[in-house]
Amino acid sequence: MALYLPPAAEEEQVTLDELTPREIVQELDKYVVGQHAAKRAVAIALRNRMRRQKLAPEFAEEIMPKNIIMIGPTGVGKTEIARRLAKLTNSPFLKVEASKFTEVGYVGRDVESMIRDLIEIAIDMVRGEKLEDVSGKAELNAEERILDLLLPPAPPRPGENAGSAWPAAGPQPAGYIGDSGDSYNRTREKLRQQLREGKLDERMVEIEVREKNFPAFEIISNQGIEEMDINVKDMLPNIFGQRTKKRKMKVSEAFDYLIQEEEQRLIDMDQVTRIAVGRVENSGIVFLDEIDKIAGRESGHGPDVSREGVQRDILPIVEGTTVNTRYGMVRTDHILFIAAGAFHVSKPSDLIPELQGRFPIRVELQSLTMEDFIKILTEPKSSLVKQYTALLETEGIKLEFTREALDEVARFAFRVNEGTENIGARRLHTIMERVLDEISFDAPERKEKQVTIDATYVSQTLADIVKDQDLSRYIL
Repeated sequence: MALYLPPAAEEEQVTLDELTPREIVQELDKYVVGQHAAKRAVAIALRNRMRRQKLAPEFAEEIMPKNIIMIGPTGVGKTEIARRLAKLTNSPFLKVEASKFTEVGYVGRDVESMIRDLIEIAIDMVRGEKLEDVSGKAELNAEERILDLLLPPAPPRPGENAGSAWPAAGPQPAGYIGDSGDSYNRTREKLRQQLREGKLDERMVEIEVREKNFPAFEIISNQGIEEMDINVKDMLPNIFGQRTKKRKMKVSEAFDYLIQEEEQRLIDMDQVTRIAVGRVENSGIVFLDEIDKIAGRESGHGPDVSREGVQRDILPIVEGTTVNTRYGMVRTDHILFIAAGAFHVSKPSDLIPELQGRFPIRVELQSLTMEDFIKILTEPKSSLVKQYTALLETEGIKLEFTREALDEVARFAFRVNEGTENIGARRLHTIMERVLDEISFDAPERKEKQVTIDATYVSQTLADIVKDQDLSRYIL
């Protein structure tokens, strides 16, 4: 029985108000297999966020988000649940490893940097949305500016109205006849048509471009190297003013440059900043991975002191503080924090009590079974089988997997995880790459475009590697 899975269609954006907790879980099911308890927990947290926004402001201010700790081995879907949750509601999302705050010096990188990174992500999101709104107008404005370069209007003749359009003196474009305003307009429209058809792309024009080479500064503190949130150009406008220089380029390049310039001019960055800060404060999500790596109490010596120091630094961010960023002050009171860790050698109770209290919801994620592997291969919208099918289809290869082949891939992945390190669903990437290695390499020259992967092919490809335990540990 052949199973052919075409690429999934793009999903429609849904708003948070429209989603019940059950519907949030159903949406997450499209991308993450199993882990129902974790999905329920994040769905409730998200719905509570929506409920809070419907309360009176003075009461809503008192309701804190119910932060979550996900406990489970690597590769079972912890990060993917949080990432899909943020994408589902168009929320600013940042994934950061808690252990990175121990890498530099005694404490590590400044923990407030996670909020600065989150606001940068929100600024990019909102700016992207505004770009979509103004893109049409920016393109039209850029088109007019290109036409002005190709056919500049001359100053009005003595006695003529200043608003009249007259052609400039000197050589004129092909198709230009006479010197009346009507003729000028006809020539301009003809050039516009040629521009839209791409017939003028190779012509050279001279435009003024802004120089952007301003000095960059960094400061070094005991928290590590942090960016200096100061715009030198704004501080010293007389020294680093809006300098421009003339540059010759093709019409196609000039058009792209002018579109970007018009987009920058049409977007109100003050409004973008206000929206982004509000979005971070009310719907931001921070995913603190590897929280178990900083779980530890003070023992008087060694790395435990540093780990507890990091926990105490993270604590005010989680419980609610105000962080100074280049876009203004950002409050963290209502940001949702989702922590995750394997907790193999430590447990959540090893965290300092104050931090434990800020993560009241704890969910355990289960290790993946062979049945889960089969579902991961086929069910999610962007499953591995769909990905490889779509990739090879670009070479004209129609790839099909039999059900027995997928069972065999899942069985091998499960066995290798049991025999070596359990890396969860990530093992499927390794196995699938090994199975499709020869087909992917030969695809451009392959004469046979219909390829069926069956259980025998999978077994032949993997049997020797899995049989040799040392080789299996090295390759898979």
